[in-house]
Amino acid sequence: MTAHRSKGLEWRLVVVAGVQEGLWPDLRRRGSLLEADRIGRDGLAEPLTPGALLAEERRLFYVAATRARERLVVTAVKAPADDGDQPSRFLTELGVEPRDVTGRPRRPLSVAALVAELRATTVDPRVSDALREAAARRLARLAALADEDGRPLVPSAHPYRWWGMFEPTESKVPLRNRDQPVVLSGSALDQLANTCALQWFLGREVKADAPATAAQGFGNVVHVLADEVASGHTPADLSVLMERLDSVWNALAFDAPWKSDQEKDNARVALERFLQWHVMDRTGRTPVASEHDFDVTLDAGDYQVRIRGQMDRVEADGDGRAYVVDFKTGKQAPTGKEVERHPQLAVYQLAVREGAVDDAFDGVRPEPGGAELVHLRQGAAKRDGGETLPKVQAQEPLAGEWVGDLLATAAGKVLDERFTPTAGQHCTHCAFRASCSARQEGRHVVE
Repeated sequence: MTAHRSKGLEWRLVVVAGVQEGLWPDLRRRGSLLEADRIGRDGLAEPLTPGALLAEERRLFYVAATRARERLVVTAVKAPADDGDQPSRFLTELGVEPRDVTGRPRRPLSVAALVAELRATTVDPRVSDALREAAARRLARLAALADEDGRPLVPSAHPYRWWGMFEPTESKVPLRNRDQPVVLSGSALDQLANTCALQWFLGREVKADAPATAAQGFGNVVHVLADEVASGHTPADLSVLMERLDSVWNALAFDAPWKSDQEKDNARVALERFLQWHVMDRTGRTPVASEHDFDVTLDAGDYQVRIRGQMDRVEADGDGRAYVVDFKTGKQAPTGKEVERHPQLAVYQLAVREGAVDDAFDGVRPEPGGAELVHLRQGAAKRDGGETLPKVQAQEPLAGEWVGDLLATAAGKVLDERFTPTAGQHCTHCAFRASCSARQEGRHVVE
């Protein structure tokens, strides 16, 4: 409570805290930038002198100090250095010798800290029943305190403010209409089924993800140039691609010039690897589509799922099957086991099976012939051609119903709104760690 609001009130015990020189008295001039407070009946009044301000501050301190009927406690901080915080000159006018108190208190001397300790005591199994009941009674007394307008003075002491006591709520508006197919992409399926459903929800649905980074811009530029080469709009010539890269590179926001230069060198190497891969013989495969959009609806368990996205490249193999290529520009690659059941590649193959690339095959429905990740930032092993070629991880033609089961699991999570966090390596670069109950920094205050 401020000293102004305490006028006319009294208590047995009053604590006037933080009586520091420079804050009490506060001799700075009052009023706004335009000094409207100086406007009087006879024109502009003179501003208060420092002496008048000091007298006004002394009267206010007197008001605060005389609210106590039995006991008054005044506190201040005295820094060891002369230029640090010092007690107010008003302390010497109280007529008592100040007492130095050193050491760290058991808890912060604040209302919030008191409420926290009382709440912790009420649920601590190590303390006696009598102490828990006493803490609960004290909390009830604090919660009942109100000012003259009826507003609670300690709202944090009331259980209605203890968010951890509430059951999870349900949105009045469902995230998805159960009468419509659940819309998913390959990357969304990967997040929902294998990575973290909460990360998907906060990033894709809440749109709380961090702004696009320079690394994402790097990937977008390389993908666009790869598409231009595949579609024939740009020749497969490194010097031409570097000219195109130079024309847009400065639009990417890097933290420092050296980082921009480093990433530009990496982009050059990635484009060199792409060109080497583009012109090499890939067991008779020929490109038939680039940056190919798809949108198909299918049954997955008890749900209808609409999968849509974009395939970086579609090729026809020697048997007329469709082979999907996904270019990657990240620094990490999945393990061989993970590639076998890579959700994004599997979704591409499932989309092929459902007719996603029929138009690229003259209206004929091709069989999926497999898919692969082409890592342009990472060089191939020596046995696969060495550093001048990109690392390639292939997935065999789709077999079994496992990807349908994954889609059903993901669709169920979305419709039931079950976005449970899952900890793992992906947490390292997650933007939502502070809001995640699976992480120490995001755990609930009340479990």
